[in-house]
Amino acid sequence: MSIEAERITKTYGSFTALRDVSLTVGTGQLVALLGPSGSGKTTLLRIIAGLERADPGSGPIRFQDEDVTGRDAGSRGVGFVFQHYTLFRHMSVSDNVAFGLEVRPRAERPSRKDIAARVHKLLSLVQLEHLADRLPSQLSGGQRQRVALARALAIEPKVLLLDEPFGALDAKVRQGLRRWLRRLHDEIHVTSVFVTHDQEEALELADQVVVMNEGRIEQVAPPDELFQRPASAFVMDFLGQVNLFVGHTEAGKAWFGSMVFDHAQAKGAERRRARLFVRPHDLRVIAEPNGTPTLKAEVHRVHRAGPRVRIELVGEHGEPLLAEMSHDEYALAPCQQGSTVYLTARDARVFEDERAG
Repeated sequence: MSIEAERITKTYGSFTALRDVSLTVGTGQLVALLGPSGSGKTTLLRIIAGLERADPGSGPIRFQDEDVTGRDAGSRGVGFVFQHYTLFRHMSVSDNVAFGLEVRPRAERPSRKDIAARVHKLLSLVQLEHLADRLPSQLSGGQRQRVALARALAIEPKVLLLDEPFGALDAKVRQGLRRWLRRLHDEIHVTSVFVTHDQEEALELADQVVVMNEGRIEQVAPPDELFQRPASAFVMDFLGQVNLFVGHTEAGKAWFGSMVFDHAQAKGAERRRARLFVRPHDLRVIAEPNGTPTLKAEVHRVHRAGPRVRIELVGEHGEPLLAEMSHDEYALAPCQQGSTVYLTARDARVFEDERAG
């Protein structure tokens, strides 16, 4: 079941939450809507679900080429999982899962035997069949979220929509649950869209990641492409830690302090403001200049606990910088606190401003 949203705009008074957004989700995909607070991701999810209406003049919402724009949420065949579970506290786990089936009109309602069989199958799927008679208050946060997911799946939804499904959980539980959700999706293959502001979560879980910013889509790509080939400075900066250098391009070269290198992608011969982004693992620390573009820096602090060594540095203009390396690399690097070193980039991305300056 594919999802298409065309030219969606949504305003709340003077605030524009979505600005002419179009999105296609392929059948059976698990897609993440990723972005900071206020970027429009939850608003887009709720419009797809039918819980919100787009502004007049927006395009349609389609499920598998069927226009569902005029339908309410209950008739779109959507399973929706909220961040805070919204389970019925007075109902058992099995009754919570069965609820969406029990409240169907009599003509559409399965038999009690069929409902019981479906509930048992779903609780087995989410590995909670042994807790069928418990109340939500007797479950952990991760278990309650799995019950909420089973309840959403009970109605056999056309699409599954999840709004920050792990946001209320601690880091360790969240990490385990997202691995579990990926395995579950690979088993059931229901078209799914989830909202998150957690970059690691999106990159680990999703087939496609939709990066949103200020009501617009910045980039749609598979996780590896998104990380390796970000389409904009915002995407580069948002996806993990980066070192930022401010400078300019001119006549085929890029200038960032004492780092000067060829930049064939420079937009013409005129001078343009530019930003250079280097991820910490791509920043190499050396004792002396070696003929490549380098930047002088001082080692401020070394963190050796963990699988990689993190080096905090101060650049030649006082800018804070961060380098990461393996313990084997660190053993050969001149990284004692207070030492003067030189930095060179294994890989870097330059983004020019649109206007000359």
